Amino acid sequence: MNNSLGNRVTDEQLKKYDDLMQLLKSYKSVAVAFSSGVDSTFLMYAAKQAVGDKAIAVTARSCSFPERELNEAKEFCKEHKIHQFIFDSEELNIEGFSQNPKNRCYLCKHELFEKMIKIADAEGIEVIVEGSNLDDNGDYRPGLIAVAELGIKSPLREIGFTKEDIRALSEHLGLPTWNKQSFACLSSRFVYGETITEEKLKMVDKAEQLLLDLGFSQVRVRIHGTMARIEILPKEFDKLISEDIRNKITTALKSYGFTYISMDLNGYRTGSMNEVIDKTGIEAEVR
Repeated sequence: MNNSLGNRVTDEQLKKYDDLMQLLKSYKSVAVAFSSGVDSTFLMYAAKQAVGDKAIAVTARSCSFPERELNEAKEFCKEHKIHQFIFDSEELNIEGFSQNPKNRCYLCKHELFEKMIKIADAEGIEVIVEGSNLDDNGDYRPGLIAVAELGIKSPLREIGFTKEDIRALSEHLGLPTWNKQSFACLSSRFVYGETITEEKLKMVDKAEQLLLDLGFSQVRVRIHGTMARIEILPKEFDKLISEDIRNKITTALKSYGFTYISMDLNGYRTGSMNEVIDKTGIEAEVR
């Protein structure tokens, strides 16, 4: 792999990509947990380059996964001639999930990957991979415990990719997701212990879609009862509080079912609902 496409990537990042290709080739056949996000798109592309038609995409369809993300996943697979398997996963039916316990992500990931294992077995695929990277180690990620328990491989973490590496190489490779906003399932917008319902998931989905349609680059709408707490990048604060945009947002969100609409002065950050959790020992636990 050469660096002729631009100067954004470093030799170290190119070496990581070469290492990734060699690792994926050693698997011979791969099923990728593919959500159309930044990480999984990069991993899906690499797997396709490494093992060709022996790489398949497996995508979950659920009420916590916006339709736009599913459509982007379908389009990417069609463009790159990747065989995609889509299965229904209604996490609200998982015992205990809707009560939103602190291990919610574990319950969901365990169910998702058990279904992926069945698909991979039926297709004769040897290895299942998912797209977590080194940056995921610093937050509370109980889903990674399920990954380890079920023998799912995490090649990006194994080789040492950071989010910065993935975005830089994605741009280098011409992937459309290199500057895509980071996304996590809509259930992560709920306070731990607050009941997750399909109605509230739709409220969050519509609210975030509105903000994206208004041109905000990175958004989260956290839900506290019927209050919306909007997280955006600090550089976009002025835009949010401009009279026209503010009125559009408050009018729309109230029509979706929110009673109060607030802006988080700390701005966007991943895992803000985890800030009240004692994370002592978490990083060691999920490795």
